[in-house]
Amino acid sequence: MSGTKFNPSTIILVAIVVLVSAFRIAAPYSDDFKEIANFSAVGAIALFGGAYFNNNFKAFGFPLAVLLISDIFIAQTSGYGFFYGGWYWTYIAFILMVLASKALLKKKNLQSMVTATLAVVLIHWIVADISAMYTPGLYPPTLAGFGACLIAAIPFELKFLYGTVIYGAIMFGFMAWYPALSFKKGLSA
Repeated sequence: MSGTKFNPSTIILVAIVVLVSAFRIAAPYSDDFKEIANFSAVGAIALFGGAYFNNNFKAFGFPLAVLLISDIFIAQTSGYGFFYGGWYWTYIAFILMVLASKALLKKKNLQSMVTATLAVVLIHWIVADISAMYTPGLYPPTLAGFGACLIAAIPFELKFLYGTVIYGAIMFGFMAWYPALSFKKGLSA
């Protein structure tokens, strides 16, 4: 038998991420996709990964994998294709979001959760929206064009905020509720 210990916390953390990710992957097939676009769990998954996965491969890997898989499904339904102009800015934003979560969620309390959530949403808004500058004819690649893009993105970022708060409350709430995985315990997942 190998010396690897079974860690049930890892399985629980992965199960939470997979369950919440299913909504993001299924969303493009909804008739109301344009209405629910950006109301997704990926922001909460970035927060959750940064807060609970001590292993950087898992902390960064799970949010990026969810983003990649969902982008594949979205590309099939959107007509933009997978490698849309500036796509990598969105992935850079998620890397920064996990970094911010790791830094801001060392203590998991309401104040740090609110701060981290707002930081994650601002990072997404500012960094991911740089990609719109690479879509021909959408916004001019100037500071004024970027400002216009940020203003136009406010309704989408509000949905991103709502999704991050609601899915985050579910994910972090489960971790606070589940007796074997208290907020006060450090997980080695």
